[in-house]
Amino acid sequence: MFTNPVLKSSKNIFSYIFFSVVFTVVYVLFLQSATGIRITAAVIDGLVYNYLLFGMGISYWYPARFISIEDNSVTKIVVTHLVGALLATTIWIGLGHLILNLVIDYFKIENWQIGNMIAWRALIGIMFYFLIVSFYYMTIYYIGFRERSIRETELKNLITQAELKSLKFQINPHFIFNSLNSMSALTSIDPERARSMILKLADFLRYTLANNDKQKNKLREELTNIKLYLEIEKIRFEDKFEYIEELDEVCLDHPVPNMILQPLFENAIKHSVYETLEPVTLSLKCSHDEEFLKITLENNFEKNGTKRKGAGVGLQNISNRLKLIYGRQNLMKIETDENIFRVVLYIPCENITNIKN
Repeated sequence: MFTNPVLKSSKNIFSYIFFSVVFTVVYVLFLQSATGIRITAAVIDGLVYNYLLFGMGISYWYPARFISIEDNSVTKIVVTHLVGALLATTIWIGLGHLILNLVIDYFKIENWQIGNMIAWRALIGIMFYFLIVSFYYMTIYYIGFRERSIRETELKNLITQAELKSLKFQINPHFIFNSLNSMSALTSIDPERARSMILKLADFLRYTLANNDKQKNKLREELTNIKLYLEIEKIRFEDKFEYIEELDEVCLDHPVPNMILQPLFENAIKHSVYETLEPVTLSLKCSHDEEFLKITLENNFEKNGTKRKGAGVGLQNISNRLKLIYGRQNLMKIETDENIFRVVLYIPCENITNIKN
């Protein structure tokens, strides 16, 4: 539930008091010049009536808070506040007159004559009521707008996180199922290789689970996991592929999306190593400029080989994740050059200067 913004912080209270002081000074000067009364009488009148008015102004928050613009017609709002303004002004003038007479009697002030100010006071009271209520309505609208914006932002973040998690969950099952099938086959023909594969798969899954909630990791950490993945695939395919790296040193400590590389390698092995009798070379390169970390994975393939069909999840998965994380399009490029298949990722380098230093 909203609280009165005037009472919400000491800064607001100070501002409200400061405004009331300025208003009272202007009121006293106007009263003294308009009626010709002594400055002492004008000051007493101003203090009594204006601080009573500003004190009542704090309570005007409640009609503004509970007579909602969204839930009521314009006619009802205007009529209700008009009645409220007349009632509040009447109470203000009556209480002010009573308090002023008590002050006059207490200090035994003689020859007090201020003239007929009821009409002016009524106009001031009504104008002040609508001014302060309008301010409260604007405050309510601003608070509601800000809260809606925060909720929308939180909802978008939750949706984005859910989409990212969904995409991450699509990465491993295909590879794990294939590994389990291979281990099952190796158990009877080569138990030692099966045991080695089990241990490496356990390490791979341990890393995946430990980093599952992380949005980003350093590139060197991702490469450690990639090498575990490739060692598992080496057991399956033996000498059918080799892996080489060409990395700028500064790239290694740059953050990249968690598990962003594994689908690249899985795609390369699935569509080249599976389909060829010739050795396949997987070449990973990384360089940087002022704007991007450029990660390139190349592999050769047989141009006339049988194409292995898939669900199309891997590369599209990477593209979608990059778009969700960085809010930018075209951060992945796919190229085919003769018998070379190449995927290039562009990771925005917001903190590359800090990494260099």
